Amino acid sequence: MSSTPTAVPITVAYGDGIGPEIMDATLRILTAAGARIAPEVIEIGEQVYARGQTAGIEPASWDSLRRTKVFLKSPITTPQGGGFKSLNVTVRKTLGLYANVRPCVSFHPYVATKHPNVDVVIVRENEEDLYAGIEHRQSDEVYQCLKLVSRPGCEKIIRYAFEYARANGRKQVTCMTKDNIMKITDGLFHRVFDEVKVEYPEIQTHHMIIDIGAARLATRPEDFDVIVTLNLYGDIISDIAAEVTGSVGLGGSANIGDQCAMFEAVHGSAPDISGKGIANPSGLLLGAVMMLVHIGQGDVAEKIHNAWLATLEDGVHTGDIYHEKVSELKVGTTAFADAVIERLGKQPVKFAPVAYAGGAPIAVAGRITPTKPAKKELVGVDVFLHWRGAASTLGEQLRRVDGDGLTLSMISNRGVKVWPNGLPETFCTDHWRCRFTATDASHPLALSQVLSLLMRVGNANFDFVKTEHLYTFDGVSGFSLGQGQ
Repeated sequence: MSSTPTAVPITVAYGDGIGPEIMDATLRILTAAGARIAPEVIEIGEQVYARGQTAGIEPASWDSLRRTKVFLKSPITTPQGGGFKSLNVTVRKTLGLYANVRPCVSFHPYVATKHPNVDVVIVRENEEDLYAGIEHRQSDEVYQCLKLVSRPGCEKIIRYAFEYARANGRKQVTCMTKDNIMKITDGLFHRVFDEVKVEYPEIQTHHMIIDIGAARLATRPEDFDVIVTLNLYGDIISDIAAEVTGSVGLGGSANIGDQCAMFEAVHGSAPDISGKGIANPSGLLLGAVMMLVHIGQGDVAEKIHNAWLATLEDGVHTGDIYHEKVSELKVGTTAFADAVIERLGKQPVKFAPVAYAGGAPIAVAGRITPTKPAKKELVGVDVFLHWRGAASTLGEQLRRVDGDGLTLSMISNRGVKVWPNGLPETFCTDHWRCRFTATDASHPLALSQVLSLLMRVGNANFDFVKTEHLYTFDGVSGFSLGQGQ
């Protein structure tokens, strides 16, 4: 006697705007296709924000997410203004969802595009970079956002990209950074890419600077297969890729961690069309297809994806992609879901049918290279001042606090060296980086020497707003030079 497969618990959130409509449509299709799931519904978004939860999710909802470890989420609306945090970023970071995976495919001629042969996957680091959201106002004129990049974070996302390529028969992985400018942070990402790629000799690899890479993606997207990059760049180029294929509204997205995963549409909550029954559920549906593959139900994912392709081929289209030259029938959200359900078990004819291999979800846990402690030596300190005046005057006054093994060696403004020997044409704000280095480079500094310096700076009535210690690691500098230094 054959036993009935156990339903997999998943957490479901209907979201805001068009969210409830497209979630209803998606779940109807999954049920009709025989998806073996047991949804648990939680509330997120606008109503939760309105109850005073600034993260957009209530504490009890985390229990469901941690229990099921699978989250199918509709778009939400984040209130404008200060004090409200992005729920997407909160969930990704809290649950360790380090990999954002966004397939971008052209569906020519049914979706208008100038690039009919695009099939690219953006694998974006999801936890670090500028999206750490660590920002401070430093002075009257200057604000900062910290870019944080870790070696384990780089290796996890890069290794995931290669494992994804291998599991899905992809031939090429392209790394995109801006390491010609950010030589330490982006340089680390590039360096780890070069280290990991040797373990995947069957896969072609390339590196591109992000600006020309984004331009090529916009003009020659057919050249790319899998792209792996840092958080901010990945956010930007995934929208470029989706737009190039013809519609951001068709994009599904997976957010993968070692223990949990979240699946969603790329698009937002579209409150302007909420309640009109015209929203396209395709983005969330394709996110749900990725979810089914993740939980080991590739057979159901394959059935749904092929039925969806057949629906496109038959010209049954929602208004966002409807075009009288290629469309046969303009339908709303419910009728589109009905059309997909009617075609379950049908294969597309003009599109290549989709096939999903079985097996466990892609995982890289336990394969990350341990970071070896380095010999770390303090060789100086950058003292950031809030001060108004000329660079030459600041240099003259600040040299008076030299002593106890520390000497003022450089002042920069917005990264550009302005003292000594600065140029009068350089525009300066009220925010200055004053670099003090060891008078005797052969002897590392003690923290007490830095504290003594700060006491002298304060006693001289300078307003220091932050410091950054200057270290070497196994003799290699762990800080950048000033521009022009």
